[in-house]
Amino acid sequence: MTPLALILLAQGYDVCGSDRSYDDGQTPDKFLMLQNMGVRLFPQDGCGLDAETTGVLVVSSAIEERIPDVKEAKRINVSIAKRAEVLSEIFHLSDCSIGISGTSGKTTVTGMVATMLHALDLHPTVMNGGRVTNLEDAGHAKIGSLLVGGNDYFVSEMDESDGSIDLFTADIAVLNNIELDHTSLDQLKEYFQNFVDRATRACVLNLDNENLRGLIRPDNAVTYSILYDGGNLHATDLVPRANGIDFKVNGQDVSLNVPGEHNVSNALAALGVAKVLGIDLAQSIPALEQFTGIKRRLETLGCSDIGVTVIDDFGHNPDKISASLATLKEFDGRLIVMFQPHGFAPLRMMGKKMAVAFGQYLDDEDILCIPEVYYAGGTVDRSVTSKDFVEMIKSAGVEHVHWFDTREEIEPFIKNVLKSGDRVIIMGARDDTLTLFAKTFL
Repeated sequence: MTPLALILLAQGYDVCGSDRSYDDGQTPDKFLMLQNMGVRLFPQDGCGLDAETTGVLVVSSAIEERIPDVKEAKRINVSIAKRAEVLSEIFHLSDCSIGISGTSGKTTVTGMVATMLHALDLHPTVMNGGRVTNLEDAGHAKIGSLLVGGNDYFVSEMDESDGSIDLFTADIAVLNNIELDHTSLDQLKEYFQNFVDRATRACVLNLDNENLRGLIRPDNAVTYSILYDGGNLHATDLVPRANGIDFKVNGQDVSLNVPGEHNVSNALAALGVAKVLGIDLAQSIPALEQFTGIKRRLETLGCSDIGVTVIDDFGHNPDKISASLATLKEFDGRLIVMFQPHGFAPLRMMGKKMAVAFGQYLDDEDILCIPEVYYAGGTVDRSVTSKDFVEMIKSAGVEHVHWFDTREEIEPFIKNVLKSGDRVIIMGARDDTLTLFAKTFL
């Protein structure tokens, strides 16, 4: 919601808003930034809406009918639009719309494409779900999750979790992968197949993903792969570094400043976009190498004076958890993970597969801490809890997994078991205070 609000503000709209976290006094720096940019904030009690001056109330898919702002908008006949509906309107006005989709990696690929186009002085407008670290000094409001450029290129990640991807027809449609997440695999395949079929110029597809490979590939596809050499872009000779990875693409050297094989795949997707745009590898690779990562994607916050590294990570579904742990396991050091389940519904749907991911990568010396599920409010089925999840993880073979009623109980527990060389990973989604917890812990 923040990047959308600031893009609209930069385009001349009067923007105001509310947020329950603002009312609760959480993350005050974020809200102060919005106010300093010119966004007026109101309590989430309906007082910010006015029948004479409010043109539309824009809500995220998480906002329920019972929220006071929604009730007030209906009472005074102010129209209500979903976030994706407004985004799709401005997305389709650009000369070249680039939509980045997939279960995992779309925020990173969006950041990589934004970095490339920005470095090549193509002045893209960018709407991203995460903060691009290398664009924080370049972007509007200095937060890195958006760029306000011209009308030539609009780059945005597409959200399949609520079906809103159906609202978008991209000139260039990127599809990274298809894995179990917020909805069934069959539904996801339908969303993504339709999305790439609608692409008016080209689609960029990952040959390495089994579920994606089963889709019908359009004639306008640019394909990429690490495993196969039959695509348009093929990565070889991967050499991991602690904070990056080196590889070759079609024989040309790339030195990526984010770690992990999954980021090689993300980089290939971004280079696929450049290929569609007619940008050759000699230009796109140096521009891509300026990318330094997304906030909360295996972000190293620092190392304490006793030799303990603290890492902040967004991993929250089986695919993301596996990618993060596989990357961390490329280097020595015990892992002490605090994983915050990000909702009761995702835990019911993905709990067993997430447990398998932890069981696959965590060794006997590693420690996993699980607090109770993050609850953002609303009516929800709470039949599966973190206690149930811990039992799933134990069944998957993780010896040292511990349940905690609150996050506050975890900090002293971890401090008592720390030793030099450990890596503490704070992992989870949706909750802005996870980063604050990680920084405080460090």
